[in-house]
Amino acid sequence: MKVFVKNGTIVSETGQYQGDLCIENGVISQIGTHLEPASEEEAQVIDAAGKYVLPGGVDVHTHMDLLAGSSRAVDDFYDGTVAAACGGTTSIVDHMAFGPAGCPLHHQLNEYHGLADHKAVIDYGFHGTCQHVNEEILNELEDMMKDGVPSVKVYLTYDFKIDDDGVLQVLKKMKQLGGVTAFHCENHAVVQFLRGKLVSEGNTAPIYHAKSRPNLAEAEAVRRVLYLAKLAGDAPVYIVHLSCKESLEAVKEARAEGQKNIFVETCTQYLVLTEERYLDEDGLKYIMSPPLRTKEDCEALWKGIAEGEIQAVATDHCPFNYGKEKQLGKDDFTKCPNGAPGVEERMILLFSEGVMTGKISLEKLVEIACTQPSRIYGLYPKKGCLQPGADGDLLILDPSKEWVLTHSHMHSAVDYTAYEGMKIRGSIELVMQRGNIIVKDNHFLGKQGNGHFIFRKPLSLCE
Repeated sequence: MKVFVKNGTIVSETGQYQGDLCIENGVISQIGTHLEPASEEEAQVIDAAGKYVLPGGVDVHTHMDLLAGSSRAVDDFYDGTVAAACGGTTSIVDHMAFGPAGCPLHHQLNEYHGLADHKAVIDYGFHGTCQHVNEEILNELEDMMKDGVPSVKVYLTYDFKIDDDGVLQVLKKMKQLGGVTAFHCENHAVVQFLRGKLVSEGNTAPIYHAKSRPNLAEAEAVRRVLYLAKLAGDAPVYIVHLSCKESLEAVKEARAEGQKNIFVETCTQYLVLTEERYLDEDGLKYIMSPPLRTKEDCEALWKGIAEGEIQAVATDHCPFNYGKEKQLGKDDFTKCPNGAPGVEERMILLFSEGVMTGKISLEKLVEIACTQPSRIYGLYPKKGCLQPGADGDLLILDPSKEWVLTHSHMHSAVDYTAYEGMKIRGSIELVMQRGNIIVKDNHFLGKQGNGHFIFRKPLSLCE
């Protein structure tokens, strides 16, 4: 059966226009005006008059079912993708957790197929995770690409951090393959020193999480990665969850000097929340890395999005229950698992806090939350856009509705939202994937296992 979405304002990264679209066999077959089914029996017709029709959101930074030390993220690939769908996101690319020491890249790929296949309700892909570097790992990057994983993440901190020589080798190999290397940028030695010093002085409250991971510890690592990428011949580099103005300045300076292939992601929390939240009674909810920053940093990031310096807004969705896992840090912030929920809140917060306040345009929202993430990470043009040949993934957004965001509205398995009580302008009325309605009026209508693994392409084929 064909599906017609009629009379809405269709939005792309380059413009918006009144029109209709037709989805046939899960794929957009036509976009135009006055499209009509041959008969009522032939098609389902959805009236989007007075509403925006956007591509389904693409979140390229989630952590479903992630095992971090003794704590496991409370959203598995079912709960987490239901939450994503209800928030207007129809595709994710998940950053896999670390595996056993010395394991090959495919160890975690196989593990994650077991976690996600037959559970996810929306389409999904994975990023590889590099825990050590040797000839076998470098050769395996090519095999990962053949298996639909043309990206790999490198951490400059945590137990499996990669030193500069390893970073350089990975960058050179990924450039050769046409893939993208993603980086968690924080100066490990500085963070470890500050954490130890603060705890030894008895400063263990949540606010000291922010003090232990200052802006400059991130910015130094960003600059270092950019230099290494330049040394590798302007190898493609993607900075995950960039959170502060100094890091953005480092990126802008590198680009001004002519460096190419730099991609930057920030996350919703770094746009709308500040470090004052750590002073709240429930400050443990907001322990994530990098930490929340200042209002000045938030403003710099919004400006960076508007000016095109930031290509993507993701979530780093990694939820732990406040009433359980987060309480491990009640006497010492260093014991608290890092991470917060956000996959469901992203799209509507970007609309309410970005578009409706005039910080960004509606076209920019589509660019950073749908189209550009798809291009960078090999999902385009099947995902992230509304055009003939693309999958029929979309959301219908009513800009006239106002409501208050509360945990009771959410669908994640976690016991809180980091955005409790925020006044929201705009509401996601309907979400479709491949022409099927999977969410209507905040009710999930899809089925477990209906998500497909996305075999992603190299960057060079999506530009």
